[in-house]
Amino acid sequence: MSDAFTTRVLNVASGPQERVVDLTHDCEAFLREAAAGRDGLLNVFVPHATAGIAIIETGAGSDDDLLAALRTLLPADDRWQHRHGTPGHGRDHVLPAIVPPHATLPVIAGRLELGTWQSVCLVDTNRDNPNRQVRLSFLA
Repeated sequence: MSDAFTTRVLNVASGPQERVVDLTHDCEAFLREAAAGRDGLLNVFVPHATAGIAIIETGAGSDDDLLAALRTLLPADDRWQHRHGTPGHGRDHVLPAIVPPHATLPVIAGRLELGTWQSVCLVDTNRDNPNRQVRLSFLA
């Protein structure tokens, strides 16, 4: 494969609770190797039907606020037609329509171009699947 396109899969243990997992350092480490000082695009993709990728502030409560907002928008109750798994699991299958399973970000001179308080995060509300994969792809 050409060095214009490089990809890697991260294995993320998101655990048995709803979580927002900061992937920013993993993305930066990947780009140090893959981008090697070049400009391009980083695509972050989670190949799961019940998780998403968000660009948000972390560490100041925004990650908990996001999970609280998702609980309000997508309650874990019996309203969902998709009913296997833990109670309310159907909402997890609606999550990617609100928090998409991908993000494409600019890379300038090999560095991820995020705003001051932005982080790249995996959003996982599915308590039935504690292990996730996230694909990082760099296109020069």
